[in-house]
Amino acid sequence: MQRLALFDLDRTLIDLDAAFFRWAEEFVEHWRLGPEGVAWLVSLDRDGYPHRKIFFGKVRERFALAEPVDELWAAYRRRMPHLVRCYPGVLAGLAELRAEGWRVGIVTNGMADNQLGKLRRTGLADAVDGYAVSGVEGIRKPQAGLFHIAAERCGAAFNQGGWMVGDNLVSDVDGARKAGLGAIWIDRGRQAIDEHQADHVVTNVIEALPADVGDCGPAGTAEAFRLQVAPADWDQGGPTKGRGQGRGDEDGAADSEGGGCVHLPSEH
Repeated sequence: MQRLALFDLDRTLIDLDAAFFRWAEEFVEHWRLGPEGVAWLVSLDRDGYPHRKIFFGKVRERFALAEPVDELWAAYRRRMPHLVRCYPGVLAGLAELRAEGWRVGIVTNGMADNQLGKLRRTGLADAVDGYAVSGVEGIRKPQAGLFHIAAERCGAAFNQGGWMVGDNLVSDVDGARKAGLGAIWIDRGRQAIDEHQADHVVTNVIEALPADVGDCGPAGTAEAFRLQVAPADWDQGGPTKGRGQGRGDEDGAADSEGGGCVHLPSEH
């Protein structure tokens, strides 16, 4: 069996919540929104609006901003790649995977400018064998096609199995299962979920980096993924709290089972 490991991007490899908080501080200062502005923006973000255009529509209404929603959203996409950081230990862990013979890729939903900017500025674009972005490819997780594209770019034969790691039960876990991959769910414990399709459950991405995996894919008999980087490395930053089933990538539309590409893409 080949060694193929695909990863989600936002809230899996990169700490989007910390970046959002930094953006909120800058946004409040720029627009002079007052001392409660940051807390209000963070609370609105945690409500999980499925599209940033809806989010910015509410922001514009709440603070009576003159700037059009489309420009607020575009400015956010320009800024966010400069604010995101990988979780501690991620780049080292991915490098170790590749050194051990794994093909490593990233599968993310989102606007091309935003997601590609994050991949490049964090160094992740050079840390993996390939990646697939929904805003570029015109297809979204949980559709199997986006996983297939990423696997192909990693030089992997998709019908030979592999793993997908992510924090969203629909786009990452269900999508992986439909694509014939084993699924590892990052559950940050926001709420109890008794039923899911994940093969393994971890609390952060570092726990999902494999030490000695046998057969790959849902039909395999692989041991649970093992810790590759010392826990102390993770504890430098620590995972942020999850939100229910996981919010997944910074994406412009809610994850759904519906077919076709959603053309209001990007983050969440």
